[in-house]
Amino acid sequence: MSDAQQTDAMAPTTDEAAPREASLVEEHASGAPTDAVKRRLPRWIAVANQKGGVGKTTTAINLGACLADLGYRVLVVDLDPQGNASTGLGINIRGLDASMYDVIMRDTPIDDAIEATSIKGLFVAPSSLDLAGAEIELVPAFSRELKLRNALSEVRDDYDYVFIDCPPSLGLLTINALAAATEVLVPIQCEYYALEGLGQLSNNVDLVRRGLNAALEISTIVLVMYDARTKLSDQVAQEVRDHFGDRVCRTMVPRTVRLSEAPSFGQPIIAFDSRSRGALAYRELAKEVTHGAA
Repeated sequence: MSDAQQTDAMAPTTDEAAPREASLVEEHASGAPTDAVKRRLPRWIAVANQKGGVGKTTTAINLGACLADLGYRVLVVDLDPQGNASTGLGINIRGLDASMYDVIMRDTPIDDAIEATSIKGLFVAPSSLDLAGAEIELVPAFSRELKLRNALSEVRDDYDYVFIDCPPSLGLLTINALAAATEVLVPIQCEYYALEGLGQLSNNVDLVRRGLNAALEISTIVLVMYDARTKLSDQVAQEVRDHFGDRVCRTMVPRTVRLSEAPSFGQPIIAFDSRSRGALAYRELAKEVTHGAA
């Protein structure tokens, strides 16, 4: 999608693009949270990074599972046509009566698509392979950028946390996620070129904030794939902290084999190996992300 198309895609198409909650706008107008900010529930968080393979899905699944384990009610919305968040939570995306494709393109109520997982309090709105064509099908659609926001409004009071797992691109599906969310969580791998593409993501968040969703902010940066054995990981972590300051979580998620294995068993890491380093890291991250919210 060209820059012109992206800008056009973010232009408001209806009066629904007006800010939803003035209080949220006041809280987040600065665009940079501090430790003093106590965000009210529910929190709708888009997990986004235009680079692939940086741990978006792993973070959405495992952070959601750990928050559910803390007693929160959590929904993971899988907007990636690959469906990895769905399969990673034990859902067979080939045998679904309804998926996020039906919600986005056919106005199916999102409640009809939501599936329970093996973790108490954790639910998933699964993807399907049909979502791969949704980018093109959405182009002529009315109110195309607000499809997801309108769908999620039906379950606004049903979940404490909603994590939207975005595809690794800045197309219309990602714009739908940014228009629906109030926060963006960005996983950054502790590897070379870690900050590549973040400038464009920040620009698109600014465009969405101005045109569609005044409450949106990049609230949380999570360092993932951290390898304490390498000097590079420490250098990248320091560079990210220099750029983003307090928005970077203190907890860093290590690169572990167990984290890589868990999705193939359809389980989050706390169910697959609750004592692993990855499970401990995501538990600590969940406590940090709550910011003390009740």
